[in-house]
Amino acid sequence: MKQFDSFTASKLFCKKCNQAMPVREKLLLVLPDKEIYDYLCTGCASSLGGREVSLGEMHLRQLREAAAARTRRPQGWL
Repeated sequence: MKQFDSFTASKLFCKKCNQAMPVREKLLLVLPDKEIYDYLCTGCASSLGGREVSLGEMHLRQLREAAAARTRRPQGWL
């Protein structure tokens, strides 16, 4: 499914807190072909998982952001 190509977690289950907790995404490592992130619990700062973003995904995200910026109207336009 195209809508889940670039999934980012907002809450994950924390075993220490014994409930689903909001998470912070922390950049761990930048490699030539990908970036590696860690998800940290906002309650106890435990590591709850991770995600890798490939170079292709980063490039696609930048293209989408650039296209969105071009289509936005400046403030004051009606």
